[in-house]
Amino acid sequence: MEETFQFLKINTQVNYLTTINGDKPSCRPFGDPVLFENKIYILTNKQKKVSKQIAENNHVCIVAYDGEDWIRINCALIDDSTNVAAKQAIIDEFPWAPAAGYTLDNPDFQIFYLANADATIYDEDGEVLSTHHF
Repeated sequence: MEETFQFLKINTQVNYLTTINGDKPSCRPFGDPVLFENKIYILTNKQKKVSKQIAENNHVCIVAYDGEDWIRINCALIDDSTNVAAKQAIIDEFPWAPAAGYTLDNPDFQIFYLANADATIYDEDGEVLSTHHF
């Protein structure tokens, strides 16, 4: 999991999260993840389409490229929005979070952690460099 987190947090600036929207894939950029209590977290707003898509089907794919290597993560996203300590860790990580509405009193502040994840890092030729399950 550490190598996966490092790839997403340090190696890349943007990660792409793909969900299912009805019967079609839907992909969008996501920012930095947060590591808290040995789980990789992402955040969103419950009013966004991505939140509704995850509620319908929490199986997602995350892809990122660092200019040399790339990662594919197939996982489930687990809603952990009642975890106040995890939300506070995310707020502490991002100075912009409160101004963007990510506050403990905002019921639309939603967090997910990656579960049952299969992460594979590839080189530019598609050769597997490492695999991780967490």
